[in-house]
Amino acid sequence: MAAIELRGLTKVYPGGVKALDSLDLVIPDGEFFALLGPSGCGKTTLLRTIAGLETATGGAVVIGARDVTGVQPGGRDVAMVFQDYALFPHMDVTDNIAYPLRIKKVAKGTRRDKAVEVGARLGLELLMDRRPGQLSGGQQQRVALARVMATQAQAFLFDEPLSNLDARLRLEARTFLKKLQRELGVTTVFVTHDQAEALAMADRMAVMESGHIRQIGTPAEVFQRPANTFVAGFIGSTPMNLLDGAVRGDTLEVAGCKVAVPVSAEGLLTDGETIVYGVRPEYMSYSAEPADGGLGGRVAIVENLGASHLVTLDVNDVNVQAVVPEGGEPAVGDAGYALPRRDRALIYRDGELV
Repeated sequence: MAAIELRGLTKVYPGGVKALDSLDLVIPDGEFFALLGPSGCGKTTLLRTIAGLETATGGAVVIGARDVTGVQPGGRDVAMVFQDYALFPHMDVTDNIAYPLRIKKVAKGTRRDKAVEVGARLGLELLMDRRPGQLSGGQQQRVALARVMATQAQAFLFDEPLSNLDARLRLEARTFLKKLQRELGVTTVFVTHDQAEALAMADRMAVMESGHIRQIGTPAEVFQRPANTFVAGFIGSTPMNLLDGAVRGDTLEVAGCKVAVPVSAEGLLTDGETIVYGVRPEYMSYSAEPADGGLGGRVAIVENLGASHLVTLDVNDVNVQAVVPEGGEPAVGDAGYALPRRDRALIYRDGELV
């Protein structure tokens, strides 16, 4: 197993399109690391550049103690699972799993034994004679994982491997994949646009935008303290409330209401300066009664989330959202107050966390 290090990694496509802009990143040995961001942010390009499927324009890729920047994909000792799994339709499960060993010229009997061993570990023992077209999406995914395991590579690279699965199977697959990675202890880089996957599976994660890494941290760090307004607006199943405001003495004026200065920003603000006040809907409570420090308005929308409801208040023509437990949700048109937690609210100045 091995750590992965990127040093000033840059990728520029013909026409001057800069997909990766001088990235520095260290992924320790054995870590499950997620690359997250919107479409076109560069996360798949980064993964493919680590794999050697894209050629770096500048910088270096180091795997273990070896600079592999100029090494062909087959010599990098990494294994990749693609979004569509890339299984050979004319081969059965055994031959699909054994194919990388065949490329390495491992003896036929040895590679077959290895395929059977790995397949059994992933619950494929009754499917080894089937072809991919005879398998479900979840079964195909396990074959792709078995093929990766059979290579015994230093690092695993996953390019949105769960995106083709239905919602229930995706939940099962991510639990299985995380457990498998823990057992194997292999350094793993996982690309996804699904923040729930990244938050649930990763030891650490990087949020990317336009070829740049905007924040690196544990899922808890990125969720609770987004480093900038881009990350704050991108991370979370419900978007963070990002509200323009101003400092008024020892309080804040936000959406025409007075709110307390967040604990994290005490002593760091200047009277009269403009700021962005951020607080997640999950850290807002709802009250039908007037409350000091609350953002008062009319209920515009109530969305059922199952065990809770997402309530959108119109506060002086600004939308403010709060997550309310089931049974406590208001009706559209009701007057109400969203009450932010001081210990969870954040302040952004010029787009960056104070």
